[in-house]
Amino acid sequence: MYDLSKVVVSSSPHIKAEEDTRSLMLDVLIALIPALAVSVFTFGPRALVLVVVSMIACGVFEAIYCKLTHQPVTVGDLSAMVTGVLIAFNIPVSAPLWMPVFGGLFGIIIVKMLFGGLGKNFMNPALGARAFMMASWPALMTLWTQPHAKLPLFGGVTVTDAISTATPLASLKTGAVPAESLIDMLLGQTGGVIGETSALALIAGGLYLLYRKVITINIPAAYILTVAVLTFLFPIGGINRVEWMLSQVLSGGLMLGAFFMATDYVTSPVTPKGQIIFGVGCGLLTVFIRYFGGLPEGVSYSILIMNTLVWAIDKATHPRKFGYSLEKKKEAQ
Repeated sequence: MYDLSKVVVSSSPHIKAEEDTRSLMLDVLIALIPALAVSVFTFGPRALVLVVVSMIACGVFEAIYCKLTHQPVTVGDLSAMVTGVLIAFNIPVSAPLWMPVFGGLFGIIIVKMLFGGLGKNFMNPALGARAFMMASWPALMTLWTQPHAKLPLFGGVTVTDAISTATPLASLKTGAVPAESLIDMLLGQTGGVIGETSALALIAGGLYLLYRKVITINIPAAYILTVAVLTFLFPIGGINRVEWMLSQVLSGGLMLGAFFMATDYVTSPVTPKGQIIFGVGCGLLTVFIRYFGGLPEGVSYSILIMNTLVWAIDKATHPRKFGYSLEKKKEAQ
């Protein structure tokens, strides 16, 4: 005889999904490998050290929190590892090794776990960590390094070591075309944070995620096209429209944000229409901050702002039940 008291019945539809959180996060990690490889080639092995330190810190902090709160340890779902890579990708290679540790502490504990863990956080943990580090150590977060500069592997980095240089976005902020060519920006041979330099590597990773159906094209396309259209229509300083637009699209963290952070399942809309609205909003805010803000880059803050509006976007774009109308509801009342 079967013990029917142990049978769990759930509502239909009953769909067996091959994907779980771990497999999805593993795909994201695989998609980030091209950008990591280019970063190590461009900035040296210190870039890899920062990534590893950040991943370990995020995993340790999540495990400690789970243990202290008597919850199952969730490090095995690899979401903390993805957060660790993205935190490291959002800092310059000249950053001290303790910085991604504090970034991981803020992103994992404050942004993610205190709100209930994966699936309940309202903003992207890596972007929350970046905003925290930017507010806490702005000088260290903006010490850019020229490609192929010789940096110490583990020790501190001085301004002399870093050979401080302007990023393409810093040049664009002044209304000038960057000294770096479009090919340099495409291949990642420019200054910037660890993960934003090679647009081509990030696009390759994004295409892998699309192929694996981890993400949809809605948010990246809406985001990138919005930035492209606005910068084409409104160039600054009489610069050639196409050159200005391509420089804006290929530089900075636009590709990293569009493919890997704006598409975060938890902090982005669930409906196709909502995703397009979300992407357009991110694009509008990015261009606004780049043009009128105090900082040259606006990707992180644009996504964070739109994260806070996801609930409203989902509510406004939620599909109406078949046969439902306000008139029928009034009649029923």
